[in-house]
Amino acid sequence: MEPPPTVGHVSEADREKRSVALSSLLAAILLTGTKLGVGLWTNSLGVLSEAAHSGLDLVAAAMTLWAVRVSGKPADVEHAYGHGKVENLSALGETLLLLVTCVWIIYESIRRLFFAAAVHVDANVWAFLVVVMSIAIDYSRSRALGRAAKKHDSQALEADALHFSTDIWSSSVVLIGLIGVVVGSQIGQPWLAQADSVAALGVAAIVIAVCYKLGKKAIDDLLDISPGHVRDRVASAAAAVPGVVGVSQVRVRRSGPEVFADVTLSVDHAASFQKTHDIADEAEKAIRAVVPKVDVVVHVEPVAAADEDVLTTVRVLAGRHGLGAHGIRVYEEQGRRFVELHIEVRDSLTLEEAHRQADDFEEALRRAVPGLAEIVTHLEPSGEESAIVQAETASRQEIDQAIREFLQKNDLALVPHDVKVQRTGRRLAVSFHCTLDAETSITAAHELTERLETHLRAKVPSVGRVVIHVEPSSSGDG
Repeated sequence: MEPPPTVGHVSEADREKRSVALSSLLAAILLTGTKLGVGLWTNSLGVLSEAAHSGLDLVAAAMTLWAVRVSGKPADVEHAYGHGKVENLSALGETLLLLVTCVWIIYESIRRLFFAAAVHVDANVWAFLVVVMSIAIDYSRSRALGRAAKKHDSQALEADALHFSTDIWSSSVVLIGLIGVVVGSQIGQPWLAQADSVAALGVAAIVIAVCYKLGKKAIDDLLDISPGHVRDRVASAAAAVPGVVGVSQVRVRRSGPEVFADVTLSVDHAASFQKTHDIADEAEKAIRAVVPKVDVVVHVEPVAAADEDVLTTVRVLAGRHGLGAHGIRVYEEQGRRFVELHIEVRDSLTLEEAHRQADDFEEALRRAVPGLAEIVTHLEPSGEESAIVQAETASRQEIDQAIREFLQKNDLALVPHDVKVQRTGRRLAVSFHCTLDAETSITAAHELTERLETHLRAKVPSVGRVVIHVEPSSSGDG
């Protein structure tokens, strides 16, 4: 994942988040001071409740500025997932502050409505001006914060944006309350003066609704509750990658603006290591396409394909047990299935150790392919000790004569070349190339070389190892 562009030691995203958080703090200072002054002057509970609301917004804005500064720090040894949770903690703290405001507003409203003597509210032009100014500033700041929160996926900025947006509605309620006071005094309906206290209750109701939304989201992220829509997008993107058999597990968590995803994929166990790695890379790219900037870790688990053939199963299980497998033959006779194969074990093993390894492999093969009547394995040593053999050049005369007899007897258009004969102890090692018609099937070519190998062993009993390389005639005759 490419790092974000930086300015000095601070990323461009963090610099923008800090700038908008600082401007919100300054706006909260202005609004709190103005509302408090006008509220005390006019004795309007609605304006005073707005001042209290803005006062806690001031504290919340300060918390937001602190949160975006801390959350921008890079991950370290003690904070392997970064410091993003600070934003979630800040949002929860802002929610608690708002709840404290609501408790005071509800208490004072009920006291004025039912228990206190009539309180005179001076609904003068300054009260109206401060409320209208508050609505204008709140609208401007909520839009700026909302844009930054969406751009950088910041929960702290989102909480601050919601604070300012709720201030718009609560200020509108206070404005209605002030209008009620003015209208009541003009038409001789003193009960309308209570509209101010009723408006304050309206402010409290709005703030409580926002508190629930903010608090739930902050707590969900602090408890690592997986966002369902993100998890579904991650799973769908990974499942659509070619080569992915299934998605067995998806875990998603948020840390402030960061999203972390752990994905477990099922891939055909016959796939090579390089192919499996490529599939994992493609899955990461697909996930980042639907969840930008996600920090994703992909774990791959091998599974057998539903239509996997027996030969593939044998090879995969042999490799899983540290064995090489070749010469595999599967015989079917009257509904029964037999398997014969050569398996290569380390040449440093004793016969007992090699036999135990072969037994483990056979047991696993029986579990993977139920109904096998018999498994016969031929043990062969592998490794440097068995692969490097001292040899010396031997006469080709007997081998050349045997090859000519085979070609004459079978009337084959086979062109042998590069014949090499070497003596290794008492045995001969023979290798040569031969050309065949390019349209010959590989099965027919293999059967032909097996017949030729059998003929050589019959004619020259000292022949041990035989390697015949066939190639299409179009590549030349040597």
